[in-house]
Order: sequence, then C-alpha cells, then structure tokens
Amino acid sequence: MKRLVQLKKTGVGRKVGIVEENKLRLLEKVDSIYRLAQSALTDGISFEDAITRILGKEFLDYDAVHSGKSEWKFLPAFDHPDEPARCLVTGTGLTHKASAENRQAMHAAQKPTTITDSMRMYQWGLDGGRPAAGKIGVPPEWFYKGCGTILRAHGEPLEVPRFGDDGGEEAEVAGAYVIDDSGGPRRVGLVLANEFSDHKMEEKNYLYLAPSKLRTCAIGPELIVDGEFSDARGKVKILRGAKVIWEKEFATGEKNMSHTVANLEHHHFKYAPHRRPGDVHIHFFGADAFSFGEGIALQDGDMMEIQLEGFGRALRNPISIDREVQELVNVRGM
Repeated sequence: MKRLVQLKKTGVGRKVGIVEENKLRLLEKVDSIYRLAQSALTDGISFEDAITRILGKEFLDYDAVHSGKSEWKFLPAFDHPDEPARCLVTGTGLTHKASAENRQAMHAAQKPTTITDSMRMYQWGLDGGRPAAGKIGVPPEWFYKGCGTILRAHGEPLEVPRFGDDGGEEAEVAGAYVIDDSGGPRRVGLVLANEFSDHKMEEKNYLYLAPSKLRTCAIGPELIVDGEFSDARGKVKILRGAKVIWEKEFATGEKNMSHTVANLEHHHFKYAPHRRPGDVHIHFFGADAFSFGEGIALQDGDMMEIQLEGFGRALRNPISIDREVQELVNVRGM
C-alpha cells in the first residue's frame, strides 16, 4: 500500500508526494496524481512502478504541512489538474444502516411506524446489493454533487451558501477513478472524505435530497493506493474552539455496508457518459455517523475532524456559513 498526497506552494506550483513515516517525499517530473496515473497507462506499467521510478530526493515535514505551519498546502487528494469540469463528483447513499435510520427518522416524523422509501432501499441493498462475483446486484441510491470545482483539501473550509439551510459532516470513503483511452474505468485509489450535505433542506422533504447534495466536499489528505477496505473503523468529531462538542465512532468497509464496492462501481459506470476517456470521478460510498441525526447544529467556525484506520492522517475542515442575504439570479436574453 502506498499513500500519496498533492500539494502546492506559491512560486513553485503543484507537486505530488509519497508518505514515508513522518515525511513527505516529493516525486519528480509530475505535478498531479492524474498525470502519474496517465503515464502508467501509457507506458503499460503498474501504478506502483510508475511511482517508484520517479521518487525524488526532497522531503517535507508532514507534521508541519498537516498542521498548516508550512508554506506547502494540501490540494484535494485527487482531481483533474487542467479541467475541473471533467471531474464528476457523485455518491451512493443508504449503504450503511445509520444512514438509512437517519433518513427514516427525518421522513417518518409524522408517521413513526411508516417504513419510508429510504429504509426500503437500504433493505433492498441488504437483500441484493452483495451479488456473487461476476453478477449484477440491485442498484443503490445515486446522487450528483457537482464537478471538480467543489472539491476542497484538508484544512480548507466547507461552505454553507447563503441560500442553504444547514451544513453537516458526512464521514466516509470515496473512490478515485480515471477513465482510460478505451473507456474503461480505473480505480486509482481510495480516499478519506467529508461528503458534507444540507440535512435541514433534506429533512423538509426527501425530494429535496438532490439540491441538498450540491455543496462543497473535502477529500484527503491522502490517496490510498491498493488499500484494504473490508472493515475500517474510525472516529468523527466536531470541535467548537478547543472543546469537542460531539464525537462518535463509525464503521465502514464492505463488511459494514449493504452493497459491495464492485456493485456500487458497476451501477455508476454502467452509464456510457460516465466512461468518457480522460475524465476523473470521485464517488462517495456512504456514511455511518451523523451529528445532525443527534441534534447537533454546526456553527460558523466549527471544525469537522475525521479519522479512519488505514487511511493516514485525519481530515479536518472548518465550516464557513455565508450569512449574506440571498440575491435573485437574473437570466438575460442574448
């Protein structure tokens, strides 16, 4: 398993680094993991061999970068470096029991005994989301978050826009993919992620799920190459200043999900427009813990922190709430 990061420094530009204990070893001749993956495909070598052949001699102090005390700053752990619009950010929900129960509580408030469509879809996943190898299982819920411009790095704020009702963390793992020249999806790695959604908007009516997902999100700081994703355990917490106001342990990985990753990937990439050569995909696999579900309302400046065994350093992002009055968007003729 190798762990990669993307960084930038004013006057230097973008770099890729590999984690070596408490150091980040910079790679030579490459400014993005995307181009590193493309070079491996072009040369017909493994991704790990492509990394090994360009190991550099410059090292950075990981602690300094991670704590924000370095001139080097993290970028999202995977992106399209040239055309952010060619990075599609999507996800699947209701893959964990907690997400189904949280949605059930939202949408059955007036009729507590009602089994909602959300809980039904979770049950469908339990019944048919883990097909035998080579078989196709039941489709999961699918949602669109935006293009690559919504991706944020470790340390960057996640924004509640002025038209938003709320913002809340969703601690999970996402797959990072590139589409090869033949139109085949290639998984470059897995990444720790905060999917971040507007749960108050969603709570009003489940048909508001789609716009509640159109928000910034964070991935990183590390991209895990050939990482194990069977039974991953972690902790998510909310800090207000120096005080932890909420924290919870969570479990993810295939043993804790109602779908296999292969089934989630099939149902995302079965659509031909999702297999356009050269495109990048960030696809979220679902969350298992929500502060919103326990009555926590995040405030401007609160820090969201996610840690997960096997996924490197913690992902931390403050919440930034735009309190300006919403303005009408006027559309003019040509």
